Amino acid sequence: MRRTRIVIFAKAPVPGQAKTRLAPALGEIGAARLARRMLERTVAEAEAARLAIPELCATPHPFDEEWKPFLPKSEIRYTDQGGGDLGERLARAARRVTLTGENILLIGTDCPGLDRNRLRAAARALERHDAAIHPTEDGGYALLGLKRFDPSLFAGIGWSGPAVAVDTIARIQALGWSLWIGDTLRDVDQPADLELVQDLL
Repeated sequence: MRRTRIVIFAKAPVPGQAKTRLAPALGEIGAARLARRMLERTVAEAEAARLAIPELCATPHPFDEEWKPFLPKSEIRYTDQGGGDLGERLARAARRVTLTGENILLIGTDCPGLDRNRLRAAARALERHDAAIHPTEDGGYALLGLKRFDPSLFAGIGWSGPAVAVDTIARIQALGWSLWIGDTLRDVDQPADLELVQDLL
């Protein structure tokens, strides 16, 4: 059975750079503090899923000064997202992990509903499917799971638009791959979403 590695895409939770759309409600420092707590919870859930050792794929480079106060004190791998747009960075990680013979679950830190149980369920889905996805209410996705790589899943996607999940699903289907679609979840991106993370505020 192939191992499944969770790769967490994260930005250093620095005031003025992290969760900037929440700054009107929380201030820059409050938004960065929430970003840090969401990162810590995501790492904890990834570890609790008990798959392969999770990986934090960071920007900037995880050994840059900006990350020093924030790197989780846990057993986790650190890698650099590298340059390019989000699609290029996601593709780089997906190619790298799948080429080692492992499945990959690409996730961010914005979705409190993406807990250890859903992570394990997505990993199990990859035992029977080529890909797995958890769409989000805003049109994106909270998780993309792959057991193989194709660059078409990441090139030319309108990452800030409302059709990221729809376009990705269409491309998976065009490849003839089998696909598992999980629950539609909700990200914490706007002040109205803060009700989802009251325990972290």
